[in-house]
Amino acid sequence: MAILWPMVRSLPAPAPTLSPRQRQLVALMAEGLRYAEIAERLGLSPFTVRNYVERIFDRLGVYSRAGAVGVALRAGLLDETRAARPAG
Repeated sequence: MAILWPMVRSLPAPAPTLSPRQRQLVALMAEGLRYAEIAERLGLSPFTVRNYVERIFDRLGVYSRAGAVGVALRAGLLDETRAARPAG
């Protein structure tokens, strides 16, 4: 079993996954929208948006909105051209 351990440790981590709604929220965060603006655009409560974002952070293993956007881009979960578009 000790012979297999180095092989197991060298396997890449599985790519993170997000639901369509979670990807939508990360895309809006990438545009620079605040929770209240995201909530208004999606017809949700700001508290609901905050809860979604906390789950996104957990799933992606990050602690900030910028971290979530970066991980989502690297994992191919966001369209880079859409994420680069400024809010407004």
